[in-house]
Amino acid sequence: MEKIRIALIEDEDLIRQGLRDALNTEPTFQWVGEAANGRLGLAMTEEQRPDVVIIDIGLPDMSGIDVTQRLKKGPLNCQCRVVILTLNHQEETVLAAFSAGADAYCMKDSRTELLIEAIQATHGGFAWIDPAIARIVLAHAPAAEPSEPSSPSPTSLSYGLTERELEVLQLIVDGCSNADIAEKLYITVGTVKTHVRNILNKLCANDRTQAAVRAIRSGLVN
Repeated sequence: MEKIRIALIEDEDLIRQGLRDALNTEPTFQWVGEAANGRLGLAMTEEQRPDVVIIDIGLPDMSGIDVTQRLKKGPLNCQCRVVILTLNHQEETVLAAFSAGADAYCMKDSRTELLIEAIQATHGGFAWIDPAIARIVLAHAPAAEPSEPSSPSPTSLSYGLTERELEVLQLIVDGCSNADIAEKLYITVGTVKTHVRNILNKLCANDRTQAAVRAIRSGLVN
């Protein structure tokens, strides 16, 4: 199996070392580089071409949001995925990060397992949101496009979701990770992933965030 190539842009030495040590224990990851500021981070990313770049917002020379925008929308035309890692959970910062092109937003005080899940999800093409700030993104999610399939009422077939899938969907809306859902429902993470995949297919959703928004608007969950 080809490993996920990971790079880090973070100015705190201890955090860089801690993340390097923690993520290097994951057999599916390959650590390819790190930088202590945005300028060096952009150069490192252009040279190493990682699959996923973890970026701190509070960099000394430019914000992580600016770095993200230059990577995703600038002349570099980087195809990498961006995971924002920060302690900043202010609404305007969260929304600005996703607007700049971030694929995931993870809090520094979260468990390492959540960061690993964020990396794996974004590498797989899905958006990922830390449970601590999920409600902020959901509250500002755009309305469904007219071309999208119309939503059946809660009293209809409920998109064909099973009772268990509805339970999983509710926990997704509540901001739970796959590991959290597995623990709460006494099932394996693999089973959770299967349920999530079925939910996305039945809701015609591209990722967990879109599924959560569609579920709330259709009244499938609280």
